[in-house]
Amino acid sequence: MPESAIPAYITNLIRHFEDLRDGTHGGSASRKDKEAHFEKAVQLLSPVARQVLTEVNRNLLLNTGQLTETGLCRTADGGLNASWTLSWPEQRETGIEPIMLQAYFGGGFHHPHLRGTTVHDWPLNVFSDEDAAEQLSVLRAIASSDLHNLVYRADYRIVPVVTAKSSTPRPRSEATSCDSTVANDPD
Repeated sequence: MPESAIPAYITNLIRHFEDLRDGTHGGSASRKDKEAHFEKAVQLLSPVARQVLTEVNRNLLLNTGQLTETGLCRTADGGLNASWTLSWPEQRETGIEPIMLQAYFGGGFHHPHLRGTTVHDWPLNVFSDEDAAEQLSVLRAIASSDLHNLVYRADYRIVPVVTAKSSTPRPRSEATSCDSTVANDPD
């Protein structure tokens, strides 16, 4: 299969595993050079992270959310971190954490990763605008998974689009066996 036909997420995994094999990140072996790559990755990734959280805010939170970003910060373990966070009134009222997209390069880590509030550890291999754009689906998956998990920590009512559209819960249907028999949930 020609390299151009390989999906970006597979290429990122191969690059990640090769870095592990070679003791490098982006062709660099020193921590200082790896941190320089990470700093550039954060700059390139920032508009993509903001786009994802803006999509969630507009379409699910009905523009009630507040997007904040930290920029690049040194962590207590000597690593580096940058995060983009989306909080909203219902989330704050229930006391659960906000949706977060985080790029981090732990002090003892060989290379950086992406994570969310509730889901963790995707390889972070961003060295160009194209690489950053290819992370759009990953960041969408992280934000979506976070919101899904936060609903289970609290309640569906933390999602404004759900409560704004209907005041009556819809019955859920689910298959009860492999023969696709459907039963209504009594709740």
